[in-house]
Amino acid sequence: MADLNPQNIPLSLYIHMPWCVRKCPYCDFNSHAVPDGKLSLALEQEYLQALVEDFKTQVDFAQGREIHSVFIGGGTPSLISAQSYQWLFTQLKELIPFEKDCEITLEANPGTVEHDPFADYLAAGINRLSIGVQSFNTEHLQKLGRIHSNDDAISAIQHAKQVGFERVNVDLMHGLPEQSLEQALLDLKLAVESGATHISWYQLTIEPNTVFFRTQPILPVDDVLADIQEQGEAYLKAQGFINYEVSAWRKEKPSAHNLNYWQFGDYLAIGAGAHGKVTQPDGVYRFQKTRLPKDYLAKVPAENLQFKCIENDDMPFEFMMNALRLNEGVASATYAQRTGLDLAHLDELLNSLRQRQLMVDDENILNCTDKGHLFLNSVLEEFL
Repeated sequence: MADLNPQNIPLSLYIHMPWCVRKCPYCDFNSHAVPDGKLSLALEQEYLQALVEDFKTQVDFAQGREIHSVFIGGGTPSLISAQSYQWLFTQLKELIPFEKDCEITLEANPGTVEHDPFADYLAAGINRLSIGVQSFNTEHLQKLGRIHSNDDAISAIQHAKQVGFERVNVDLMHGLPEQSLEQALLDLKLAVESGATHISWYQLTIEPNTVFFRTQPILPVDDVLADIQEQGEAYLKAQGFINYEVSAWRKEKPSAHNLNYWQFGDYLAIGAGAHGKVTQPDGVYRFQKTRLPKDYLAKVPAENLQFKCIENDDMPFEFMMNALRLNEGVASATYAQRTGLDLAHLDELLNSLRQRQLMVDDENILNCTDKGHLFLNSVLEEFL
């Protein structure tokens, strides 16, 4: 492996807020319901201080870089007050500066009881919202365990735009229990007409360790799922949205944070169960934090860190698993820059994939063909 230069690799930050009002039956994320649906001020302050102490242990990973983007996920991060975020950003910036135009995204739910006014989050420095709508259909929302209504969702998107958020992502799922083609397309239509500038549109999958895994819901048949995918994509394209990643559609610029993930960039991570990736001169490392909030708070920051170097044999899959999700792919030179490995060691496999028309026949870019994107999981398996 050649020496790596972290200075050439953007550095992002992921912040995990592990609490939510109620755990949804499809959710396998590290989220935990809070008593009475409200986070106590004492617990909020204790956790925020722990985040700062956690961040202090990662300063050396920056290697002189500034923070390129921030994503606050959960759980329901909008349970935390805007004032608390303003305090947190001030503390973090004193340790590692943020870039001048740093993208800061907050995940929020539509229910107004779960967050401060959106204008307050904007004033705190958050400049992008990701609103977890999932569906605009009341029946589907109930089956998904969501606590907001159709009207809440539409109002939240419109209100975010009205108070000054220029960038609003809407999370939508399709292939919901007993969902019809017409219902799935209506969800997309309402997201677009409400003012979404970015849509994350993905099919519901049943994950282990969820309520849906234990009590399987009735999902649409394959033919309906295929029609939803085909006609949904056609609708979004007709509305001027660009499909730049497997499940991401944009009318504005791409999400800087997500692009950094997919281009195998670096990201620090603070919070219970948070995962990070950092490049150092001697290798590329992944790390994760203690999962349960009570354990995370009970341990000193150094004990929260589980650190592991990505082995050379695993690097091709790790890189391609991200890069090949992008519809425009990445420059071939990015591989060596971000892994420290010579792309020539994959020549035989890449040539085979190109001959089978699964990857584009261009040595300057790593990208799947339309056929390759259709069978992306199979393509990725070849890099294992």
